[in-house]
Amino acid sequence: MRRSFGWPVAAALLVLGASACGGTSAEGQRGTDEETPTSDADAWVSAEDYHPDRFAESAQVDHRWYPLEPGTRADYRGSSIEEGERLHHGVTIIVTDLVKVIDGVPNVVVWERDYTDGELVETELALFAQDEDGNIWHMGEYPEEWEDGEFDKAPAWVHGIAGATAGITIPADPRTGTPDYAQGFAPKPINWVDRGRVYKTGERTCVPEACYSDVVVVEEFERTIPDAFQDKYYAPGVGVVRVGWRGENDESKEVLELVDFRRLSPEELAEVREDARALEDRAYRISADVFGQTPRSEVASP
Repeated sequence: MRRSFGWPVAAALLVLGASACGGTSAEGQRGTDEETPTSDADAWVSAEDYHPDRFAESAQVDHRWYPLEPGTRADYRGSSIEEGERLHHGVTIIVTDLVKVIDGVPNVVVWERDYTDGELVETELALFAQDEDGNIWHMGEYPEEWEDGEFDKAPAWVHGIAGATAGITIPADPRTGTPDYAQGFAPKPINWVDRGRVYKTGERTCVPEACYSDVVVVEEFERTIPDAFQDKYYAPGVGVVRVGWRGENDESKEVLELVDFRRLSPEELAEVREDARALEDRAYRISADVFGQTPRSEVASP
């Protein structure tokens, strides 16, 4: 399964100015991930720490490195390799003002569209929630995959349904030298087994949108595929600004950079809401056994 992007930016950008600060090499040396775990590693959050009572009644997500502000649109551009050919790749992500309750936990609904050479290849609803300690949880997703303009499949998974469980997208206090963690789990045939680990902190990087400091890099991987990592660069007050890769066994070699973001107008947000609800309607029909078992999304309270 394609590793979901689904990491939007929030409204406030921390711009350091136009001074050059190069991005970290996609094939840089492994570093902090091989350090000896810190003394308090045993207290590190893991997916096993999930409990619905540890979440507030609000769906607000204000994580320092991963804020999800409704009405934010982020556009990314880059490339990836498919069938031996490097193709243009674009991702557009919008944080909707919809809330979906899963296992009693209110989730922000994020709408993602993924393009290859200008053609839509995936559209997705992704669900994220922040617990009372500030950890961000990925609670499920409905991805529609398209090929040559035709619907192909929708490998949806949702916490608590068909053996799937929530996982952590980014911990509240990202620190190097801490153990890796599950980013969610769904058994076969979905086979969602992504894991994350804090790879670097305190980084600086520049992308077309701006330059950023105090960046946290989270590496994502599957244990069954050694030496293949996707790196996501999280900027404070922003979210993901860059995606890179490392390792001989990384097949897609995907690179993405934030090229533009803006806050939607109320009218634009209303249109997005209807589009996201239309996708949800399809999810109830196409994924009746998974997404169809969840309650309908509601507009977030002001």
